[in-house]
Amino acid sequence: MSDTADSAEPDEQPTGLRKIIHVDMDAFFASVEQRDDPALRGKPLAVGGSSERGVVAAASYEARKFGVRSAMPSVTAARLCPGLIFRKARFEVYKEVSNQIRAIFEDYTPHVEPLSLDEAYLDVTADLRGIGSATRIAELIRARIKAETGLTASAGVSYNKFIAKLASDQNKPDGLCVIRPGEGAAFVGGLPVRRFHGVGPRGAEKMARLGIVTGADLRDKDLAFLRTNFGSMADYLYRAARGIDLRQVKAHRARKSVSAERTFDRDLSSGAALREALDNIADAAWERIERSKSRGRTVTLKLRFADFQTLSRVRSVATVVESRAAFGKLGRELLEALLPLPQPVRLMGLGLSSLEGEEDAADKASPAAGATDQLSLF
Repeated sequence: MSDTADSAEPDEQPTGLRKIIHVDMDAFFASVEQRDDPALRGKPLAVGGSSERGVVAAASYEARKFGVRSAMPSVTAARLCPGLIFRKARFEVYKEVSNQIRAIFEDYTPHVEPLSLDEAYLDVTADLRGIGSATRIAELIRARIKAETGLTASAGVSYNKFIAKLASDQNKPDGLCVIRPGEGAAFVGGLPVRRFHGVGPRGAEKMARLGIVTGADLRDKDLAFLRTNFGSMADYLYRAARGIDLRQVKAHRARKSVSAERTFDRDLSSGAALREALDNIADAAWERIERSKSRGRTVTLKLRFADFQTLSRVRSVATVVESRAAFGKLGRELLEALLPLPQPVRLMGLGLSSLEGEEDAADKASPAAGATDQLSLF
């Protein structure tokens, strides 16, 4: 690299390495439904609404073979897979199973960072049972999940969060992938950049136009090039292409936002209908804000149009939003600035972020003392 001093390279991976596991349940919602109803096993299944307004929340592997994916309109899913079976989501059941799985994690380490109901990071550098091998712990956890819940999980084991998460997806379903220290850059180099968190379809298309298809292609670009073409993502991409991730596993992640959203039975287009809907959503969101004792400075309005294009507008204020009236007023101002809308709205959401005590999103903490780099322990 030949970057100048004012274009310094991001920090290198610390020498004190962690032992990180990323556990990801396999088609979690759909697998719970197939577990609880044997007649669904081996059949293409979608969890979500089957109506014209419905959206797929999860799909079984049998349905995924036909191209059915989460967040896909149900009508599209049914067209791709004519024999698709729909089941309504049972979130209370999924949460109960998720708590079972979380309890298994905590038998091995207190350092558990849930990302959702079906996935989490675990730091097992110093595990509670003195096992010492992250690979062995991952094997034990997967076996216990199968025995205690009847479900399968995939896991990735590595020396940082970024690679562990990539690895957990490598041998799905019901798989295990271990990337040891010294192997990260080569592993990342062989992956398509579309697998990198934060690189969406449009980002991948832009990269392809620039000759970047794999992690190795990305690694060949210097930091100045990345900053010119990718702005604030440049440092992240530079590190990712080299298998570097400085983030720690955080057992108590700060809540970053509180929100509510609604998908309407019929698309809304009139200003009066949209204002009424916004008031109802603001009530629901503020109830959650009060319940979580959150206070923040940024209000976000989210609109999804009839063609599934999504638009967001944000308003930040100098002091925290203290009341439902202030919260609703800011949301209304965001909506009014957009009216009249170019097309009808199928979904609306309103949320509060920049919460008090929110942790630095950059999350550039140094590794804890006592980290080990003994390759055999992986």
